[in-house]
Amino acid sequence: MTLSRRFGKPWRSATSDSPGGLVAENTVRARKLVLEHGWNSTSYQILNPGIEHWFTDSAPAVVGYVRRHRYLLAAGAPVCPPDALPRVLREFEQFARSQSCKVCYVCAGDRLRTLLADSPRHATITVGAQPVWNAPDWPQILTRRASLRAQLHRAANKNVRIVELPAGEAARDPRIQQVLHQWIEHRGLPPLHFLTEPEVLRGVVDDRLVLAAQRDGNTVAYLVASPVTARNGYLIEELARSPEAPNGTIELLIDAAMRHFIQRGNEYVTMGLVALTHNVFRSNPLWIRTLMYVARAHANRFYNFRGLEQFRAKMHPAYWEKIFCVTNEPRFSVPALYAMGAAFSGISPLRAVSLGVVKGLSEEVRSLARRFRAGV
Repeated sequence: MTLSRRFGKPWRSATSDSPGGLVAENTVRARKLVLEHGWNSTSYQILNPGIEHWFTDSAPAVVGYVRRHRYLLAAGAPVCPPDALPRVLREFEQFARSQSCKVCYVCAGDRLRTLLADSPRHATITVGAQPVWNAPDWPQILTRRASLRAQLHRAANKNVRIVELPAGEAARDPRIQQVLHQWIEHRGLPPLHFLTEPEVLRGVVDDRLVLAAQRDGNTVAYLVASPVTARNGYLIEELARSPEAPNGTIELLIDAAMRHFIQRGNEYVTMGLVALTHNVFRSNPLWIRTLMYVARAHANRFYNFRGLEQFRAKMHPAYWEKIFCVTNEPRFSVPALYAMGAAFSGISPLRAVSLGVVKGLSEEVRSLARRFRAGV
């Protein structure tokens, strides 16, 4: 029996340099499994650019992962029927060992955490939380929240209109690309990748919902949502806006998406992970809690985690769902954190931190210069 037969088969996504026919065939296979068994909110994201795919012959299952520093970083939990999950985990971790790698399941939901809670060979940390709505409750939320209605009216009064675009057309639309580039440039630091990939429309788009906010014929913002089929819902995966978008435009996009979900009979809706969410770290080891509290206190000048949390909270989700990272190690390690940082930053984590520090210092210098000029 060959090694690939024993431990499963890795295939790269459609954006890699693997042979085109084989890549396309296995992308189709991965998409089929995601649409049949995708429960984790990140399930459809394994079809994004840069994700490798692993399959096994013993179950209808796929794992999307990236390889960093002797870790295979899985995008959420394996996509498979619930009763096959223990077997798929064992086989994927055997495959990782055959590659001299450990495994980290990044942004996994409670189902995986519960399954491995008593495992002495696995360690779990909480990395944040994601807001969850019951789509049919959205009209009642609007009725109760005058401030939210005011934001919708503000954008509508500025002649912002929401249109649905075929996902394939949106992927080729230069106006969408312009908004994305403006949004990335406005953030000032290199974009994050892996499960926060901004170029989502370069991946598989067949089942995604794309809404564009248009004003006077110009696209000023857009929304991309991906299905979470096993929970009858969607992940609002990307919200991007240009500087020309009036206040309330993002809220108008979210309202249009919610109404779309209601019409389709969907229930579960999330906007995805907010990393470093306040007050979810208590079960983590002390050294990780300390790092996370420091990051929450100082990282907002680089990536506005606190602002994301506040924005999503004002949409009044039904609850917040904790999100976990699980490694096949007895204790969560510094190398696992480093590998995660490399996957999200797309560069060395040390270089990413250095860029953030330089940006922070530059902002402080500009702020001091403004104060000095104001005082003169």
